[in-house]
Amino acid sequence: MNIKKGLVRWGIPLLVLAMFLLFTFYINQIDRVELVNRDGQTFEKGVVTQILQDNLQPDGSRVGEQRVLVEMTTGVRAGQELETTSSSGFLFGAGCTVGMHVVVMQSVAGDSTITSIYSQDREWVIYAFAAAYLLVLCLVGGKQGVKGALGLVFTFFCILFVYLPLVYRGWSPFWVAVFICVVTTLVTMYLIGGPTMKTLVATGGTVAGVVIAGLSATLFSMATGITGWNVSDIESLLTLSTTSGVQVGGLLFSGLLISSLGAVMDVAMSIGSSIAEIHAQNPELSRKELFRAGMHVGRDMMGTDSNTLILAFAGGSISMLVLDYAYNLPYRQIINSNNIGIAIMQGLSGSFGIVLAVPVTVALAVFLYTRHTASPTEND
Repeated sequence: MNIKKGLVRWGIPLLVLAMFLLFTFYINQIDRVELVNRDGQTFEKGVVTQILQDNLQPDGSRVGEQRVLVEMTTGVRAGQELETTSSSGFLFGAGCTVGMHVVVMQSVAGDSTITSIYSQDREWVIYAFAAAYLLVLCLVGGKQGVKGALGLVFTFFCILFVYLPLVYRGWSPFWVAVFICVVTTLVTMYLIGGPTMKTLVATGGTVAGVVIAGLSATLFSMATGITGWNVSDIESLLTLSTTSGVQVGGLLFSGLLISSLGAVMDVAMSIGSSIAEIHAQNPELSRKELFRAGMHVGRDMMGTDSNTLILAFAGGSISMLVLDYAYNLPYRQIINSNNIGIAIMQGLSGSFGIVLAVPVTVALAVFLYTRHTASPTEND
């Protein structure tokens, strides 16, 4: 019996994972169309050793370019000191100081080398902060924190190595996003809850909530005329669509699904756990009473979680809102602009998914818990 349980808990999931990894390896065997000629151009690391000409003004601003010496630490010029420039722009360049680690955009042709500072080297800082977050998550969350960290890593893996290659191959971004949400939800819920009824309930509720969010966005799009073609970087995306066959129009809606996944997952798992505990403590409750108890729990959650999602999208649009306020644009211009419409669509559609995921998850939990007898491990 223990062997059978071990096979169910680890054997089958490991087999499915192996098949998924093979599928991932296959879809990543693709040659990407070169949109920009980068022959001979690389991005290498170096350390600033001397400031030859600074561009720092008395008021603390920078105008023009710096001329600096950089000792290269990677690439074909590693170990050599190169004279290069760093612009004063906010998007490219860096305010160089002696000892600063920088990334150098380098073009080499024979003995000729053309360089410029691309940015400060912040790669190690990003890795350090990510590692610190995962460490804190594991220390504070204990065993469940480790499982949560694994689920987070798997989600990012799926976005980078499954979502992007499939979309690039011309698959529908919307349905690829649905697939990603289903897969990542299954894995994350399985890691946290194991092969239990609670996991099944939370997975079903999450998938339902995410699909509802996508359908809400589609209805909003049909009613307002806002589509995935109204985004600000459409010109670059049109080039990508022409050369690679990417379905640009669906990117906006697929991004909405992925953005709302975490909040919907939180609601579904919390409701699934709550109803599992309520049913375990009083298995004699009728379906109506269990449904009412689940809705009480869900109503306490949906307000805060929907606010979280709306505020997240509003925070992403804060620069645009400040500009609109500063220019004192007419209300009708603001409310009918594409950017504002997209932000509203994302916030409200995601919140629709959260709110409607509550009754769906509760109904699914009530049906399953009152139809089957839960085993002790399902209520852990």
